[in-house]
Amino acid sequence: MKFTGTDSYIATDDLMLAVNSAMVLGRPLLVKGEPGTGKTMLAEEVARALGKPLFQWHIKSTTKAQQGLYEYDAVSRLRDSQLGDPRVHDIANYIIKGKLWEAFELDSQAVLLIDEVDKADIEFPNDLLRELDRMEFYVYETRQLVQAKNRPIIIITSNNEKELPDAFLRRCFFHYIRFPDRETLEQIVNVHYPDIKSSLVKEALEVFFGVREIPGLKKKPSTSELLDWLKVLVSEQIAPEFLRGSRKERQIPPLHGALLKNEQDVQLFEMPRRRTGSGY
Repeated sequence: MKFTGTDSYIATDDLMLAVNSAMVLGRPLLVKGEPGTGKTMLAEEVARALGKPLFQWHIKSTTKAQQGLYEYDAVSRLRDSQLGDPRVHDIANYIIKGKLWEAFELDSQAVLLIDEVDKADIEFPNDLLRELDRMEFYVYETRQLVQAKNRPIIIITSNNEKELPDAFLRRCFFHYIRFPDRETLEQIVNVHYPDIKSSLVKEALEVFFGVREIPGLKKKPSTSELLDWLKVLVSEQIAPEFLRGSRKERQIPPLHGALLKNEQDVQLFEMPRRRTGSGY
């Protein structure tokens, strides 16, 4: 089976090729790109398109690699021993399976998302090398070797917050999701809002790309923020002509809170002589 996108996710040819190549090679697909370009959603849509179960492991700054395999709940076992619970005699009752274990033990192939791997400690990717390479790990408490019944389709996302180790990169198939061009963005908008007026989309995209081209912008608005902005534009019945007028007069876009997410970027619109680019 090959991934060809879905009715709710517009995938470019190079992205589809990356997903399918990673599946052929049996390697994790490492996906990078600007926040809001659909990296996390990719795993969800791959699972939906191929009809496979999805396991999601969202990484935080405090996440340890061991948590993806399993955790031993010693505190619960101690409490149960004090209460005389007979379960304490079997340590397996206190082994909590992680997302990798859940994906490994499934009888059918699963999709496993390791989301925002760069949020964790720098050693986090290295601690998963053997497990991702050999598709197995050892549970020391129960002296059990857990092996994947079917090699899962692994999609790993990164926002480039920190560099990933070379040894980890070597084991991945890499793809960078470039920011969509105007035509692709129009397709994405039509998927999410099929009844929206084309004239509104046209003017909104002019404003949107103009904002992204402003020099010194700290955070460029993303695809997801464009969709949010269009939703509130429709809700507030903002006319295309109003957008065109604000763009020509180099005014801050209406309902700009959906596009600009910090005060420094808002202040750029108060310095007209420094603004350049398409429409601004």
